Amino acid sequence: MKKYLVLIILFVLPLVAYLFFASGINNFAKLPVLTESIEELELITDKDFNNKISILLFLGNDIENREGDALNLNQKIYKRFYQFKDFQFISISPLGIENKTNLLKEKLSSGTNTDMKNWSFIHLDEDKINELFSSLSTNLQLDENLSSPYAYIIDKFSSLRGRDDSDGIKFGYDSRSVADINNNMLDDVKIILAEYRLALKKNNIFKD
Repeated sequence: MKKYLVLIILFVLPLVAYLFFASGINNFAKLPVLTESIEELELITDKDFNNKISILLFLGNDIENREGDALNLNQKIYKRFYQFKDFQFISISPLGIENKTNLLKEKLSSGTNTDMKNWSFIHLDEDKINELFSSLSTNLQLDENLSSPYAYIIDKFSSLRGRDDSDGIKFGYDSRSVADINNNMLDDVKIILAEYRLALKKNNIFKD
């Protein structure tokens, strides 16, 4: 009996463990594409989305009330990944509130010693903001201040990425919720960056 137990421990359990993790890699190695090739992104914002992984935010008019959300994302996501050269944050706000945006940018950089070089703040007219948001084709909406509390992951092909599993489709990540950022967004950003690095290695663009 002991002999069979030893054989199970040495041979069967490692095989089961391998199959388990292999299954996990197949299921989670890539983040699902939810909206393909959103051409409107670059046309509307005049910002280079191609070949960059972008976190897209809609801060709206009432930007001072979104400060806590921005700080959450700054602390949990931006500060962790901004040194990745093809990673960026892009915040969308209406025209006319540039002063408020500058104040938020100063708070983000000074209060947490953050280098804001990869966080862009873009101001658009109302129609373009609505057009840009609609192009994402989500089940979410902008509020009356042209704001959304959700952060959206855009890949290097200008496609919206997120989750599509037993819990439903997750188009965006709630910046008001530290739990959503920690438990979902952080993992998904890691996945898409790993996916991108793997693609670069396959094409021999760089080697570690």
